[in-house]
Amino acid sequence: MSTNPSQPLPTSASPAVSIVLPVYNEESCITGVVEELCAVLDAKLGRAYEILAVDDGSTDRTPALLRTLAAQLPQLRLLRLTPNAGQSAAFCAGFRAARGTIVVTLDADGQNDPADIPAVVARIGPDADCCCGYRAKRMDKASRRLGSRLANAVRNRALGEQIIDTGCSVKAFKVEFVRTLQPWDGLHRFLASFVAMQGGRIVQIPVNHRTRSAGTSKYTNWKRLKKTIRDLRGVVWLKSRTRHYRVTEE
Repeated sequence: MSTNPSQPLPTSASPAVSIVLPVYNEESCITGVVEELCAVLDAKLGRAYEILAVDDGSTDRTPALLRTLAAQLPQLRLLRLTPNAGQSAAFCAGFRAARGTIVVTLDADGQNDPADIPAVVARIGPDADCCCGYRAKRMDKASRRLGSRLANAVRNRALGEQIIDTGCSVKAFKVEFVRTLQPWDGLHRFLASFVAMQGGRIVQIPVNHRTRSAGTSKYTNWKRLKKTIRDLRGVVWLKSRTRHYRVTEE
């Protein structure tokens, strides 16, 4: 299936929730992740949904496995980025192609628990435009946990925010707040910030976190730190230049 992201999709066929799942070289776990995701959503979400698996230029058997799954699961749509462009680009491609009014982000490595999706979706409504999950008990090495705490503290101080766990991918958004974001490498770490810059309201809830059962992490503390410091400076500048206003026609 091909989709032109610039064209609006018919609302009559739109599911309520779009799950955006960026995937890069996850052949060892992607089948189990997608199958668990469908099983949980069928049993617990209580709404129509679609899953957008965005293959970010994988070089292993991931694309073939996704095609096999899509042939069996009508709710699974496949997008492919060429060449590999990074997690932020994958999220943005999914946002633009999403047919749902609520978009949920999730990692494809199996550490995020699909059982948390109904809870973050349920918080989206008149009083919340974005729901950020935070990992109440992280199942990572002590060095990664410490690195994340320091990064979150620096980020929140610089931006004047109180996001508990910006690295947690379990988030839900009203689609209009993320549909037209300009994709740039590192954007995914500041999604809540850009919702807030648009006047969006943010809530946070604890979510589960699991040990990675297969594959390897694509990030290290040092690699992430160098990029995040540079990105943070740019977001701080953009926030300082952002203005909120209402438009009325007379």
